Amino acid sequence: MTREEIMKIIKEESIHYFRLQFVDIFGFMKNVAIPLSQIEKALDGKIMFDGSSIEGFARIQESDMYLVPDYDTFCVLPWRNREGKAAARIICDVYKYDQTPFEGCPRVNLRRVMKEAEALGYTMNVGTECEFFLFNYDEDGSPTTDTLDTAGYFSVDAEDDGIECRREIIETLEKMGFEIEASHHEVAEGQHEINFKYASALHAADNTVTFKWVVKTIAKEFGMHATFMPKPVFGVNGSGMHTNQSLFNLDGTNAFFDENGPEQLSETAYQYIAGITKNARGFAAVTNPLVNSYKRLVPGYEAPVYVAWSARNRSALMRIPASRGLGTRVEVRCPDPTCNPYLAFAMMFNSGLDGIKNKLKAPNPVDLNIFDMTAEEKIAADIDLMPSSLLEAIEEFKANPIARETLGDHIFEKYVAYKESEWNAFRIAVTDWEVDKYLAMY
Repeated sequence: MTREEIMKIIKEESIHYFRLQFVDIFGFMKNVAIPLSQIEKALDGKIMFDGSSIEGFARIQESDMYLVPDYDTFCVLPWRNREGKAAARIICDVYKYDQTPFEGCPRVNLRRVMKEAEALGYTMNVGTECEFFLFNYDEDGSPTTDTLDTAGYFSVDAEDDGIECRREIIETLEKMGFEIEASHHEVAEGQHEINFKYASALHAADNTVTFKWVVKTIAKEFGMHATFMPKPVFGVNGSGMHTNQSLFNLDGTNAFFDENGPEQLSETAYQYIAGITKNARGFAAVTNPLVNSYKRLVPGYEAPVYVAWSARNRSALMRIPASRGLGTRVEVRCPDPTCNPYLAFAMMFNSGLDGIKNKLKAPNPVDLNIFDMTAEEKIAADIDLMPSSLLEAIEEFKANPIARETLGDHIFEKYVAYKESEWNAFRIAVTDWEVDKYLAMY
């Protein structure tokens, strides 16, 4: 999209308000709203903001920053038309006062990683499958984990109280330019999934943060609270963000596909799988960033806790979906939707490239249900476990040589410091479980 095309849409759609959006290092969407009079200035990248007020960004003495828009992310907001005055948004890269890209901007960082990969001859396409729960509010307006929805996997309308909300989410996303491929009720009560078409890694990350924003916005209009929390309810399946990824050669061919290779996978695909296998424990702190993330990553709830791969079964960390040709891809099943997708995609991308650059050999596939294997069988198959806590994930992340290289010094150091603080806050907290378990006993 060009500047001229955007200005034409602004006039035709009667856009009076404009949102300049960006994300912090933890993946939270931020936004500066401006009136119609400032739109041309915004499109020229001349709008400034105070970066020292954003967690993990800049120190106060270097806080003035610019928002440089990516024209391809411009879209009108379907739910923001009031009395004939509409609103639009555009996603921005963050630049420093000297008008150079800010190394602490996750979007800028992913651009850098993608550019380095292009020098090796590859681009990355990504498609995410974000699961979420729809819950009710209590009488005080606070979200609960209560739901009137008693539906299960692929349930039909009469059982699925969230279907009208889900339909409105889909229609809103389509008006914003998303191509929706499927939607359905998930396994747990109140749990849903909407799948949209893959895109380049950068725009897939844009789509993922936009998707979460739209889901929460529309759910609230229906009197529901949408949450992407990985494990909001004990005893039922948690929410994941299965991440389908493929490398393409610069000539547009799928680098993972080889019609004559084993499973019709290329040597590049096997090396990529080897890189993910090698680095999975080391990127978990980014793909699964919360204390709560590790309440999901436990055996028994379809969660991928075992570092293995298969062309068939879903109990492994990586699955190779049946599609071949341009659709050949690796599905990494551990990420959850609370991750910052810009950082998560960068870490998985560089992990796979680590396997390609070093010509690593992929382990043998594990086509059995790993959940049913004995401990001895898992040891014999050399199957490792994902970290069992955020603390373990942080330590693995700090020890992973490609982590700092992938995220850069600024994001790496800020991210580690914040996550260690988060773990320490959890470590000293006294939970309801502890009170219920010990107070009367001792």
